[in-house]
Amino acid sequence: MGFIRRQEEKFAAKVLLWQYQRLGVSPPPKAELQKRAADIVDDAHRIAKERGSNVMAIVKELIADIRK
Repeated sequence: MGFIRRQEEKFAAKVLLWQYQRLGVSPPPKAELQKRAADIVDDAHRIAKERGSNVMAIVKELIADIRK
């Protein structure tokens, strides 16, 4: 896994944590949080490949969808 990919996953995990804290929900264990972040980044890359869009913008959209 490359440097940028690790940074994307760290960013996604931080945003997920922030969302859980903002909603007053206890976050899942660290391993589960990292798995969810990796899944979000995978989805973002797949969508970006289909749309030709920005991965970080898609990560933010996916996380916003999770909280709904």
